Amino acid sequence: MNPGKEKAAMKLKTVRGQIDGIIRMIEEDRYCVDVSTQILSAIALLKKANIDVLNAHIRSCVKDAILEGEEEGEEKIEEIITIIDKYIK
Repeated sequence: MNPGKEKAAMKLKTVRGQIDGIIRMIEEDRYCVDVSTQILSAIALLKKANIDVLNAHIRSCVKDAILEGEEEGEEKIEEIITIIDKYIK
């Protein structure tokens, strides 16, 4: 596994723990603002993990596709643009 994906996997494992904690908070009827704060924290870490995955993809798959030929490179660039468009919405 490449280093970018390893970083993402570690972040996702942390998020998994955060989600379990959030579920416990809800089941314990904890203060809503505290629950919301933890949810936002998990979302932020998910976004960072996504950036790690995209960074790894650009540095490996996209780079290789560009080096292999124009059409493959263009397809990979379009994939990234589509993901970025979804990310900013």
